[in-house]
Amino acid sequence: MEEPTQMQTPDNEAMHTTDNTNQEPKEAPVAPESVEDTQHETAAEPVAQENTDAPAAEPAEEPSPAEEPEASPAAEQESGDAEVAEDEVAEPEVSYDGHTREQLIDDLQQLLQNDIQAIHRRVMAVRQRFTALTKEVEREAYERFLAEGGVKEQYQTVADELSTRFFALVDSYKQRRQQYKDALEQQKEQNYEAKKQTLDELRQLIDSDEETLKQLYDRFYTIQEKWKTIGEVPREHLNDLWQNYHLLVEKFFNKVNINKELRMLDLKRNLEEKVQLCEKAEELIVEESTVKAIKLINQLRDRWREIGPVPDEQNEEIWQRFRNAVSQIEARRKEYYEQRKDEMDKNLLAKQELVAQMRELTQTVPETTAQWNATTQKVDDMLKLWKSIGPVPRDVNEEIWSQFKGMIDAFYETKKAHFNTMRDEQTENYNRKIELCLKAEAIAMRDDWKRATEELLQLQAEWKSIGPTSRKVSEKVWHRFRSACDDFFRRKGEYFKNMRSSESENLAKKQEILDKLKSYEFGNDKEENLRVIKEFQRQWMEIGHVPIAEKDRLQKEFRDTINAHFEKLKISAREAAEDAYRERVQAGSGDKRFVSSERQQLTEKIEKLKASVKLWENNLGFLASSRSADLLKEEFEKKMQATRQQIALLEAKLKILNRSEKEEKSAEGAKEENGAE
Repeated sequence: MEEPTQMQTPDNEAMHTTDNTNQEPKEAPVAPESVEDTQHETAAEPVAQENTDAPAAEPAEEPSPAEEPEASPAAEQESGDAEVAEDEVAEPEVSYDGHTREQLIDDLQQLLQNDIQAIHRRVMAVRQRFTALTKEVEREAYERFLAEGGVKEQYQTVADELSTRFFALVDSYKQRRQQYKDALEQQKEQNYEAKKQTLDELRQLIDSDEETLKQLYDRFYTIQEKWKTIGEVPREHLNDLWQNYHLLVEKFFNKVNINKELRMLDLKRNLEEKVQLCEKAEELIVEESTVKAIKLINQLRDRWREIGPVPDEQNEEIWQRFRNAVSQIEARRKEYYEQRKDEMDKNLLAKQELVAQMRELTQTVPETTAQWNATTQKVDDMLKLWKSIGPVPRDVNEEIWSQFKGMIDAFYETKKAHFNTMRDEQTENYNRKIELCLKAEAIAMRDDWKRATEELLQLQAEWKSIGPTSRKVSEKVWHRFRSACDDFFRRKGEYFKNMRSSESENLAKKQEILDKLKSYEFGNDKEENLRVIKEFQRQWMEIGHVPIAEKDRLQKEFRDTINAHFEKLKISAREAAEDAYRERVQAGSGDKRFVSSERQQLTEKIEKLKASVKLWENNLGFLASSRSADLLKEEFEKKMQATRQQIALLEAKLKILNRSEKEEKSAEGAKEENGAE
């Protein structure tokens, strides 16, 4: 049986060519399965979200040997161009009969997210449905216009907002489709130029006389390979290119005058290579992996088309052998994708159930950390289960994955915000507890047991009111606070344990000082008398605690005795205060910071007290004459008098400070003068 595209040389021998023409017998073409359907069956979720053992996509569909055309590759390309130009790519069967115009707009928007060459039929179906609905709307508007008394000739159709939106989307689709076609045509023009250049190279080869036969033959095959790799060209140039190409091929073989023996050797070599392809194809029949078998059989078919013709007597036999192997693998392929479609439908049901469970799980926001951890574990388990389920149909894959992933993302966003807030609170709690530790450690060193105990107990109550801290530092900071409290109460316990034995001794000592104070005979030197009284007071204060039952009595008796001596010696409280301050200034003599600080404090206190007196005096002027007002004035007068006395004492202290500073400077000046001499 003659090969489909074999051209004859003048001597009636088959022309030697390895172009991608088919040498198989004429067979009735079998319509290939829809590529779009194949892709639909193998839709997979995004790799970033899931990883399954199943293939992500079915290998590209290639014509089987049974489908190989009888005509030349030019005819094949012409048919292919028509398919691309008309966008006749198989699309899912989708019915829009029950959709409203609003739903059709949404449908069109979703379709425009896909490849423009794979949605033509669905776009046309949507447009047809929208147009029908729009006509129905316009018809109802027209009838309503007439029913309301309108004149038929005056009726005007006005495009509504939905039509404007819809046909704006249609225009966008047309623009993108035209851009796709323009790019395709541009590529075809480039291919056309490339094929013309290849023809020029073949002409140069035919005109060449300087190369050996082997070199010519090698270059010829190189040019043939280049010709086969160039893609489609514009339809109007197909026949001219094809005729020119085969005319030049015929001229080449006429030039090199390939004899029948060389031709037979070439046919034999092609036969051997096709036998190897048949053996490989038959091995794929028992290949366990259907996907691998499909991929490899496609590669073998591509190679089969590249191999040149075989002897006529073996042509039918070798072709039937290869075709039989391919048919069996195609049957496995069909069965595989039917099973795969059933599996994807089941996977869809399983994932829809997971979406419902995830929605129910994430509707309730956890409150405690334990609840958050438990819910997180459930979310992670459901995500692992999702990943273990295989792919679902492509048309719903993105939607269902977006629903599931959206709920997971929302859950973790809420969890992140919760724990960020909790972490900030824990940090604040930790800082507050560290501050309490510092205060407790300071109190633990004090000996004013009563006040210190009250403050420490207050710190403990405040500690309990502070919320939790991070588990990493919780035990450590609590141990630090507890240690400070324990140290204080241990010292307090030891102190009071020893104090009871010394209270009786302290009572005797203070009683002795009190007796001496009562019987002491003072002289006429006022300053000496003040010194003696302060000495008694110092000794009294140096003695420790006495029994609590005697404390108040003894302290009152001592104070009454002191006041009695002051009265007897005509020494005022102000004089005593001035004398005490004078000693304090003498103790700080030479310390400039002490002098500066004291002056500032005294000055601020004097100004503040004077401002208070002035304010009270102004307020008294607003009081009317009445019994209650007189009582209030009397209270203010007493308060103002006491404040004036306090101001006088502060001013006296300021004079003492200034006098001391002046005397110190005079002493320093004299010292410097003596040194200079």
